[in-house]
Amino acid sequence: MATCDLLQSLGSGGNATAAANFICSQFDSISASLTEARYAIDNTYLLFSAYLVFAMQLGFAMLCAGSVRAKNTMNIMLTNVLDAAAGGLSYYLVGFAFSFGTPSNGFIGKHFFGFNNFPSPNLDFSFYLYQWAFAIAAAGITSGSIAERTQFVAYLIYSMFLTGFVYPVVSHWVWSADGWLSASKNTGKLFGTGAIDFAGSGVVHMVGGVAGLWAALIEGPRIGRFDRAGRSVALRGHSASLVVLGTFILWFGWYGFNPGSFLKITLTYSATEPYYGQWSAVGRTAVTTTLAGSTAALTTLFGKRLLVGHWNVIDVCNGLLGGFAAITAGCSVVEPWAAVICGFVSAWVLIGCNKLAEKFKYDDPLEAAQLHGGCGAWGVLFTGLFATKQYVTEVYGSDRPYGLFMGGGGKLFAAQIIEIISIFGWVTATMLPLFFGLHKLNLLRISPEDELSGMDPTRHGGMAYVYHDEEEKLPPQFKMKTIESSNRTEEA
Repeated sequence: MATCDLLQSLGSGGNATAAANFICSQFDSISASLTEARYAIDNTYLLFSAYLVFAMQLGFAMLCAGSVRAKNTMNIMLTNVLDAAAGGLSYYLVGFAFSFGTPSNGFIGKHFFGFNNFPSPNLDFSFYLYQWAFAIAAAGITSGSIAERTQFVAYLIYSMFLTGFVYPVVSHWVWSADGWLSASKNTGKLFGTGAIDFAGSGVVHMVGGVAGLWAALIEGPRIGRFDRAGRSVALRGHSASLVVLGTFILWFGWYGFNPGSFLKITLTYSATEPYYGQWSAVGRTAVTTTLAGSTAALTTLFGKRLLVGHWNVIDVCNGLLGGFAAITAGCSVVEPWAAVICGFVSAWVLIGCNKLAEKFKYDDPLEAAQLHGGCGAWGVLFTGLFATKQYVTEVYGSDRPYGLFMGGGGKLFAAQIIEIISIFGWVTATMLPLFFGLHKLNLLRISPEDELSGMDPTRHGGMAYVYHDEEEKLPPQFKMKTIESSNRTEEA
């Protein structure tokens, strides 16, 4: 409110001028407090989302542990811990700068190395933490593809390279304001739209899946995975309970992964509808995420029942996660009914990819390349087909193409295809030489003897589980005796 307006209401004179100045100062103070509160709420929301995404590492660890044989449990758990630890260091030193170091070019960022001149007016530490949680998720996906047969040093090398360079470049392309594929660029968007990959079906899931694909192809299948006639032999994980536990933790974390990608929650969309704003879009995104995963789980359940004749909880868990990976790209810009279609198709994409993997004798203990790579690619395409005009406008701004099937033309769909090709090409060009070099240096795969014995006893000093009570090692005089009850009949 301007001082002159108050003066007209209060009249003339020195007292009126002083009163008007005082009232205006109070309004300014209230406005500043509201702005500070808005920043605090948005940062708290982003931090909470980062914590949820980081909790997905526990989900990955449980899922991976349950999917491998007991003799390799300690190994796969340790790799999950080091994905977070090694990724934390490499993303701090260079990864975040390559991703979001603006101003920069369309290919790679070039500021904020080791937090130099950070934070900036537009980026804070909460944003860094959130993006780091995404980076280590990509590395965790790759570790599942090469489980049970990979040397520990190879895990360290590829994890730091993936989170420090390969993944950051892709995230810069799609999510940075300077990226050549970005839908958030002010000018010069690809096909007038850029690629819409809201939470990373391509950026996170395809990157991790394609890296895992090449690693597993170079290593070859586990010993015993295919018999001499080339027929598939199931090497089942040792704990369906851990798989289910990990799946539920990942499901919970996905509510930070997808809704949290809005980064803010206090933004309003309409002055005439104060009840409708970004908080509504956050809720809708959580719903589309839930519907896609649920539909994929049920489709996998009945689909596998028809194909193999039984109900398999492991397949259902993988189908559920495939639905989540697929909806991640378009979760914020599609209708709930479209999310059901996304989940339905993603289940058959996963089933089809697994059939191809079996045919070509490709061995991936967690189906990571098929799930994250295949379903992630479908999710990117799905967004180009079903993104609605209203939601695209709310999230990315007006006057841009939207989904092909929703009447928005084919430009967005074309941008989505370019994203898929670019990600596949980039990850292949960087990770394939790395894994091939490790293979030639005998740093990739463990020896056949260690693989047959298990990596826990040969590489990690013992098994993850204690199968015999330590009490049995004690001398007989120190052992506890079992007291058996006896029934005595008292004489009358």
